[in-house]
Amino acid sequence: MTVSFGAHVDQADPLAAATALGASLSQFFLGNPQGWKTPTVGYEAGPEALKNDAVAAGIDLYIHAPYVLNVATTNNRVRIPSRQLLQKQIDLATAIGAKAIIVHGGHVGDEADLGVGFDNWRKCIDGLNITLPLLIENTAGGTGAIARQLERIDQLWSTIASASGVENVGFCLDTCHAHAGGIELAGVVAKVMAITGRIDLVHANDSRDAFDSGADRHANLGTGLCDPEGLAEVIATAGAPIVLETPGAKEGHTDDIRWIAEHVS
Repeated sequence: MTVSFGAHVDQADPLAAATALGASLSQFFLGNPQGWKTPTVGYEAGPEALKNDAVAAGIDLYIHAPYVLNVATTNNRVRIPSRQLLQKQIDLATAIGAKAIIVHGGHVGDEADLGVGFDNWRKCIDGLNITLPLLIENTAGGTGAIARQLERIDQLWSTIASASGVENVGFCLDTCHAHAGGIELAGVVAKVMAITGRIDLVHANDSRDAFDSGADRHANLGTGLCDPEGLAEVIATAGAPIVLETPGAKEGHTDDIRWIAEHVS
């Protein structure tokens, strides 16, 4: 592969994990992805050492924000803490020299609130101090999902266009989420680029479930129900670093890298 690639790995030593794969990047969490606690760096030597050691090793770091974050929701008890925690995540990700932070698009309670959800994203971006690229990721399911279908991604991008700091907001394309969300992988790169103007990162995942199932269950490349030609097309044409979020840790990721080498010219 000529593009930068790696995997989502344990936060304890993302540099060793990348080296073991022969990869040039690692994605990981800063703390518990299912919790609301202040983010922490799992690298034993600390944040500054992680930043310096990553530069020395030539390994790019990407941070995935916690799954609990939902800045789109109309529920103040979730939305306000989500904004606060996202800022803390951004600050720590910046401190370790991360290339970007990825956050799911989130959801609202029902279809009627979608417009409010898009505008809550605009307000969130307006209120953040975005010191590294903030990548919004498409999601797989839910009737109130903000970033499931292309039409909603289009509405989201149109709404946040007026936000201060929007130039630091990019897009992460997840292939499993697209498939499960009812977006054909063949041709999706051009369609997303027409909406967002950019694809900053690809989460290259196969899907255990059928097209438009709404189920977010990843599979190793070539073992799931994603269109293999479409999957290979995304990897080949997105022009963005590739992150594997597939099962099996090193063994599974090694198989995925082999699949990419065989299917992506």
